[in-house]
Formats: sequence, C-alpha cells, structure tokens
Amino acid sequence: MEQNTTVIDAHELTKIYNGRQVPVKAIDGVHLHLEEGEFAAVVGPSGSGKSTLLHLIGGLDTPTSGNVVLAGTEITRLSEHKLIDFRLHHIGFVFQAYNLVPVLTARENIGFVMQLQGLPRSSINKRVDELLAQVDMIEKADVKPAKLSGGQQQRVAVARALASRPRIVLADEPTANLDSVNAGKLLDLMARLNREEHITFLFSTHDPRVIEKARRVITLVDGRVVSDTRPG
Repeated sequence: MEQNTTVIDAHELTKIYNGRQVPVKAIDGVHLHLEEGEFAAVVGPSGSGKSTLLHLIGGLDTPTSGNVVLAGTEITRLSEHKLIDFRLHHIGFVFQAYNLVPVLTARENIGFVMQLQGLPRSSINKRVDELLAQVDMIEKADVKPAKLSGGQQQRVAVARALASRPRIVLADEPTANLDSVNAGKLLDLMARLNREEHITFLFSTHDPRVIEKARRVITLVDGRVVSDTRPG
C-alpha cells in the first residue's frame, strides 16, 4: 500500500497585526497537517482568519511566529527571491476576484506562469491546450477577461493555477462571486482534477456548496482551530 506524503505542515502559526489601538491576533497557534491528495476546506465566520491562514500557508504573508513546511521545504526560512521561485513551481492560487491579467487572452493568462518558468513555447502551447480542454474553454481561448462571464473567468483562473503542475492549490473563496450553476461546475471541475491528478486542494470558504464537497472540514474561530472533521 502506497504511503501518504505530507504536503502541508504548519506548526504553531501565529499572525498578529498591529492596529492603532491594540494588536489583533488573526491566527493564534494553528497546527495544520495535510497529506497529498486531500480536498479540504477551512471554514468559519467572517473575520475568523480563513484567508489569513491560506496566505500564510502559501507564503503570501509572513507569520509572526511558527513555521510552514510545504512539500518538504520550510518556506518561512526562504529568502524572498527563493520563496517567489518556490511558489512559481509548487503552488497554484485561485482567488475570489479571479486576478486575471486584463490585457491578456484566456490562452495567454494560462500560459503566463509557464513563461515565467522559462519553458519552451512548444511545451507551453501543449499544456495550455490541455488545460483549455479540461476547463471547457477552448472556444474562448482568444478572448480577454472583460468579455468572459464570472464563471468563465474563474475556470481560466483554475487552469492558470494548474499550469505549472503544482502539488498544492490554495483557493481563497473561489465561488464567492459565482451563481449556483457556475459554482457547481467549478467545484465539480476541481474535484475531478483532485481525483485524476492527485492535486491537494485547500479552500478558505463560508460557502455551503464548497463545504458539502470537501472531504475534510477545518473550522476556525478567532484564529484558532476548533474542529477538524472528515464528513462521511
């Protein structure tokens, strides 16, 4: 039997923001351990620290204390340059606001990460075509974001997140701006990619549609993990 491989290991993570009045402890001593291939959601009320936790895990923010080990690398010890390079090759991000480059077409947005990696044009084109097919966006390949619906933009964002074949995809409220039909299609797509490519997905969400699909639900309240369950 194949052993699981740890891809996310956060230890004693704390994040304190220094406000004008009193410091705010957004994340308070969180331990989190995910194995390869998990499909997990961090949930909790607004202000509970969900997005902050994802940003710390993805190296988009720096913890006040504690550490994060991703795929065997302690990212909290990396220089800024090495952290950028690590994220480029190992982590895919999907954001609530899509964050597509407005002057680039769907095809160009998806291929952008691979360009940064320095891959040859032939490899980029082949991978982009694969991803456009996977997210059912071939007919919109040469369309810019402004001409795409919210659901289409988010599918392009997912394809872009997968372009570098990351081991981990961090999705911060990915369905927040989508109607129920498009949210359902997006979640089915990500669940299929999780099964077929064994990519680890970690969501931050308050959307019951995401929580229903998740195979693990981690609940945050006031920056602390209060429950960690595996429904079903």
